[in-house]
Amino acid sequence: MSRPKNTRQKGTGLKIRPEKAQTAESGRPLLELRNLRMQFPVRRGMFRRTVGFVRAVNDVSFSIRLGETLSLVGESGCGKTTTGRCIVRVYNPTAGKIQYQAEDQESVDLAQLDNRALRPYRRQIRMIFQDPFSSLNPRLPILQIVGESLKVNGIARGAELEERVASLLKRVGLRPEYIRRYPHAFSGGERQRIGIARALALNPRLIVADEAVSALDVSVQAQILNLLQDLQEEFNLTYLFIAHDLSVVEHISHRVAVMYVGKIVELANTDELFENPLHPYTEALLSAVPKPDPRLRNRGVRIRLEGEVADPSSPPSGCYFHPRCRYAQDRCRDEEPTAREIGKDHWVACHFAEELELRGFEAIGSTPGL
Repeated sequence: MSRPKNTRQKGTGLKIRPEKAQTAESGRPLLELRNLRMQFPVRRGMFRRTVGFVRAVNDVSFSIRLGETLSLVGESGCGKTTTGRCIVRVYNPTAGKIQYQAEDQESVDLAQLDNRALRPYRRQIRMIFQDPFSSLNPRLPILQIVGESLKVNGIARGAELEERVASLLKRVGLRPEYIRRYPHAFSGGERQRIGIARALALNPRLIVADEAVSALDVSVQAQILNLLQDLQEEFNLTYLFIAHDLSVVEHISHRVAVMYVGKIVELANTDELFENPLHPYTEALLSAVPKPDPRLRNRGVRIRLEGEVADPSSPPSGCYFHPRCRYAQDRCRDEEPTAREIGKDHWVACHFAEELELRGFEAIGSTPGL
């Protein structure tokens, strides 16, 4: 599956190269989440008794196809990062399945495996963390940071380890002689490249990129996105790209899943979602995409959601979004919507998706490409 050609003018100011056709096997899921749940206990009082649960991830289902980039977007606190950490098993999911298609074609439920059984799959699923400053140990040189996984898995030691780490640094755009330096000697963008090199060390198949560019300047964001696209093409990588910025997601994704208070509310191909949103929350997110051209900042209508994001420990009845939705009706308050397919590969959880006339990115107002 090639990334869809984008006929829409870009309006974000990111200087990304023209998108490349990439190989992705559309009918073959590499990873599939089925009704994934992750709850954290709320403890209070002297004896720290459990009085409730935070439903950080609440019945999430989607698949990631081999060779594609699926972006997971939403406001801070909606459960994006928790979902990613469940996939790499930093967290043990409360319920649900994480079906992974192994290289030998065997389907494995990662959610049911203990740490010992998980070990071979940890080599195939790696993570790039959000903060390039706190994700690297300041007391270790780059040789140890990037080479640790190679050493632990018995892949390389000594001179061979140094050679492989130097090669990884060169591949992500850093000089090989930097292997003796410590993280404080690098800029934010260079540290993120080190994080990418660490993720690549074991030749993974799936990489979970958790807000991988959100802490970087716009020009550096573009460089990192270009690097991720090059690596995907070269190594046939599959990405789960977690972000809150739709202007970044637009450039790198094959498909986009929109998350709100622990639930997926819409899932579609990138161009389809930007041009024809079916959920009111997606429409509001698109209206918030920044417009760098001062002449166009007052064009279009910004949709400002009223109220606060629902509390995941005590969510509202019915549709979680109904207290902030300007289209809400009585049914939304009483009945929780189920995700259904409207159009090819376009899923939405909204009672009135067929009836609403929502505005896409162009209708809201965009900026000519810079």
